Amino acid sequence: MKILFGVQGTGNGHISRSRTLGRALAEQGIEVDYLFSGRARAGYFEMETFGDYRSFDGISFVSRAGRVQPWDTLRQLAPLRFWQDLKGLDCSGYDLVISDFEPLSAHAARRQGVPSISISHQASFHWPVPRWGENRLSQQLMRHYAPVRQRLGLHWFHFGHPLLPPIVDAMRPTPDNQSILVYLPFEQPDAIAALLSRFSQHHFVCFHPAITETSEWRNIRFEPQVRDGFKAQLCGCRGVISNAGFELASEALSLGKKLLVKPLGGQFEQLSNGKTLELMGLAQLMDSLDANGVRSWLDTSAPGPIVYPDVAAALAIWLAEGAEEPLPSLSRRLWAKTLFPEEVGDRLSELAEGETIGGAWLSQLGVLE
Repeated sequence: MKILFGVQGTGNGHISRSRTLGRALAEQGIEVDYLFSGRARAGYFEMETFGDYRSFDGISFVSRAGRVQPWDTLRQLAPLRFWQDLKGLDCSGYDLVISDFEPLSAHAARRQGVPSISISHQASFHWPVPRWGENRLSQQLMRHYAPVRQRLGLHWFHFGHPLLPPIVDAMRPTPDNQSILVYLPFEQPDAIAALLSRFSQHHFVCFHPAITETSEWRNIRFEPQVRDGFKAQLCGCRGVISNAGFELASEALSLGKKLLVKPLGGQFEQLSNGKTLELMGLAQLMDSLDANGVRSWLDTSAPGPIVYPDVAAALAIWLAEGAEEPLPSLSRRLWAKTLFPEEVGDRLSELAEGETIGGAWLSQLGVLE
């Protein structure tokens, strides 16, 4: 079996997830070629896992000071270049195209009649999951940005629909390093420093794409984006302050870390993520870089770890066996292996009673005592 795996390159979470799934596919003897789009090739780092991958400019958004800039985003689009790349992308030699919300591979597969599947958090919005800030434009974007034949949505809970748990690396907490991990790539480092320096009794380690060398300022250590160093810090930290991306939150939850999330302004998916985490009792939400929000969060405790199954291995086996098991069956099987902290399980039960989520599915809900 040979797969073309298209990965959205605008966020490191997509890359981290594809790295984990790619290893599982390789273990099943599946041959995979990788395609990335959404940033310049020079902006990727530690990509050895993906071999001789292809990189395209694709489609991306422009943000400034923690908010999407719609007009700047429109101005930087290059539809002619996208069309030329699309026409030149040959999918005929592949049995399947997987798109992690990557548009070139998805559109090319559709034009050439090659089977395609989406494995992404964005695919979960095909279902009526909790959402905030959605409008007609965002609805059309989710539907047409990366069209595929079948959607496999990843989420922190199934909400009564055939979704799958997150794909995360198997990590274990390490001894307390007495620091808070900060990853706010859409905010300016100066703004982050001005906020966190107020809390002199706490030590923060901030990873940021604008940082090229390790530096210390007051109670903050700034680090460049280095994958192994980031993972080590995540495993030992006392909590995580981040934007409301899906993958980092999933990793933090699997490690039992408390979360403070600040969604990227003007991005409905991140707002929905933040509100959903808050709804489930898994994170505290702040709309801006708010000192009061940080102060109250620092005094909270973590909800406890969520034990997710090895979704990557299950998906790789499912694909290797021809994807014959119906998606609802695969979904139920994986959620039956998921364990939630007791308080989170209680909250989900309350939401089901209020008909926020499908109550019938709660018979599969595991609770970690």
